[in-house]
Amino acid sequence: MLLENAPIDLTGKLYPAITAVWSRGSAVRQVYWLWQILQLWTPLKEMGVAASLLVPDNLRVEGWRVRLRELHSDEPDTAEIDTVNSGTVNPEALNPETSEPNAGDSEASAEKSSPRSLKELADVWLTWIDGSQEALVRPLREICQQMQSATSEQSEEAMRSGFPLGVIATQLNQLLLEQAAQQPLRLSIAGATSTGPKRTHNEDSCYPITLNTAEPPQFSELLPQLAIVCDGIGGHAGGEVASQLALRSLQLQFRALLTEIDEQPELMTPEVVIQQIEAIIRVVNNLIAAQNDTQGRESRQRMGTTLVMALQLPQKVVTPTGTSNAHELYLAHLGDSRAYWLTPRYCHTLTVDDDVASREVRMGRSLYRDALKRPDAGALTQALGTRDGEFLHPNVQRFILDEDGVLLLCSDGLSDHSQVERSWEPLTRQLFKGELTLDEAVQSWIDVASQKNGHDNISVVLLQCQVSPQYPQPLEPKLPPAPLVAQSELSESSRALLYGDEEEGEAETDSVVRSRQSANPLAIAFGLTVLMFFVGVAGVAAWRQINPESFNRTWERLLQPSPPSLP
Repeated sequence: MLLENAPIDLTGKLYPAITAVWSRGSAVRQVYWLWQILQLWTPLKEMGVAASLLVPDNLRVEGWRVRLRELHSDEPDTAEIDTVNSGTVNPEALNPETSEPNAGDSEASAEKSSPRSLKELADVWLTWIDGSQEALVRPLREICQQMQSATSEQSEEAMRSGFPLGVIATQLNQLLLEQAAQQPLRLSIAGATSTGPKRTHNEDSCYPITLNTAEPPQFSELLPQLAIVCDGIGGHAGGEVASQLALRSLQLQFRALLTEIDEQPELMTPEVVIQQIEAIIRVVNNLIAAQNDTQGRESRQRMGTTLVMALQLPQKVVTPTGTSNAHELYLAHLGDSRAYWLTPRYCHTLTVDDDVASREVRMGRSLYRDALKRPDAGALTQALGTRDGEFLHPNVQRFILDEDGVLLLCSDGLSDHSQVERSWEPLTRQLFKGELTLDEAVQSWIDVASQKNGHDNISVVLLQCQVSPQYPQPLEPKLPPAPLVAQSELSESSRALLYGDEEEGEAETDSVVRSRQSANPLAIAFGLTVLMFFVGVAGVAAWRQINPESFNRTWERLLQPSPPSLP
């Protein structure tokens, strides 16, 4: 999940609380909500605001996505602390015999100020169990019981294991993948890149390119699992080279990873997959950085590229009906190229730009609207190839595909000036209604970027994900209608040029049909003759088996020479 903005819809209303929609959620969505909450437990606890996850009304949901209404401190209320420090105590809280605070109140205060525990989180979850889908009741109760019995030492050790809370996270992840794999998953992908109306060369690269090309994309074995957009930095002599080098290297690296996963008998955990993707990105980064070093490029002369890429990891999960795809989608990001999740109901921005404005907000030094006023607000803080890989921090996230939607990857030639947020709804609805093919939707997005922005290269890749049992079939590409011209009005030479071998083929077909029609009586006679022959042979064989003596006498008489005829 992403913590961004307030949990408010376009009409200004709060998104529903998780308790209000819990019972209506599918099994996979219910587990997915819990998974997102568990992911947030460790970072929020480190910041002292884990209590934010213990107030059900504070947890708001928009589709599959969990949002927090506000942050709740884990510390005791400031007013209570000030009261104790000033020596002013509520008389009702005093022991009448000793005029000292009641022991129970002290214990309650100490408990309130103690770090939040997994037991408290499990207590909240247990209140939702009865409204869960039937298949989840028992496994979720078992997970909650483990959370309740975990000591603080065990929890801290689990948190240090990398992904949230060790064994508990592993069990919840297994349950999530099992539920997701029981849904169908159909993927379609399309992409294109354009120089744009104002540029003379294209520094963008993307995979795949399916628009305006008759040739299948290279590395077609990666389709439709892999989608990549790179926006080169450093001009024609650098940015174009960097984006192409990154694209080619990523294709090779991910082909090897998918081969490894296909041969892997066990599921790879999210933390292992994320580590693999980060390692691949650093390898690609160092290839570009080495090129910079070889060419003596320094500072702003160093070539580089942004990156946004998606990998639908086809891990196999055993379900009651067989083996199926686990529905995992991994998203990696560096720079200001973006990813969006689009449905007819909403547009989710899945990435946060690696630029100065976003950095100032992350560091708590500025509000975003103020940070955008800086002259260097759009300057990138991260990109592939500009520095050594050990200083690179790619953002890699794991999502679960549990609804019909379209993943949009694009360079800033489209995303600048919030063009995706302004234009997503009509284009997405047309695609979902079957009024646009995926290639046509890509072209429509490029047209939006050219008309509304137009200052930069444009790259767009769409990955359409369908999990519904029934889904409208996409339209075939629209072709211009053939000219309606009467053959009688054309000369023989014009007909030959227009129809070519087509008429000869039709004439040949007609002659074959006529010859077949004329041969029909002969064919019938021949067929009857063959049939009678085989019937006769079968009859002789049967006669020989049933009455061999009669057969032999008759056969001997036939073989004896006839007596000479009398004059």
